[in-house]
Amino acid sequence: MRTRTIFLCAALMVLLAAGVWSASAATDTTPEERLIHASGTGEVTTTPDRAVISVAVENEHTDPKEAQAINAREMARVTDALKAAGIAPEDMKTTGYSIRPEYPENDKPFSSQKVTYHVTNTLEITLKDVARAGEIADLAVSNGANRVNNVYFTLSPEKEQQFRGEALINAVQKAKADADVVAAASGVNITGIQDISIGGIYVPFYENTQYRMAMDTKGGVAPVTTPVETGTIKVTASVTIAYIIR
Repeated sequence: MRTRTIFLCAALMVLLAAGVWSASAATDTTPEERLIHASGTGEVTTTPDRAVISVAVENEHTDPKEAQAINAREMARVTDALKAAGIAPEDMKTTGYSIRPEYPENDKPFSSQKVTYHVTNTLEITLKDVARAGEIADLAVSNGANRVNNVYFTLSPEKEQQFRGEALINAVQKAKADADVVAAASGVNITGIQDISIGGIYVPFYENTQYRMAMDTKGGVAPVTTPVETGTIKVTASVTIAYIIR
């Protein structure tokens, strides 16, 4: 009798445990949601509010120390002129410095030709007033810079954030419009959003490749400021949204 009672209790415990597991499994299981996936790309066109100019002082000498000294003096003239024109020190930075030896083609023993050392110091200037791009490039050249690498235009962090937000709003609206069309054509309703993924946000720069030093008839730099056009740039953003349908 005692053995039978123990067996019944054990069987009851197994059944109770199975019932609890079944209830838990039923609670955790949800029907799979039906979705429409839609992507959208937003675009905002604006005018840049930052200009970046890259200039360099390049010189050569057979004595590397003398080549360095000459280059240092010329670059000091450039930076002093820029500071006098209102360019803040934090808006100028050195982006490259190199000393490159050039060996004579005739490298026979006891040759009278010497190694020439080329020194290049590259300076990047950031302008908050884009209208001064031509003026500042000309100023650098007239005070010792003998190379203008490029002039390009972009956005300040504040303006970038503003147009980034507008581009994202446009992207979401385009994705929603596409999802609405597909839902209507399929005879279903959009009831919510399961997931949103933000794709790449691209803030390009516009490079002005037309910069040329205006020269007068004597070969010097002309007093007329070189015209540099700012153009426009486009900020783009993309999103992918999973819409729940019923």
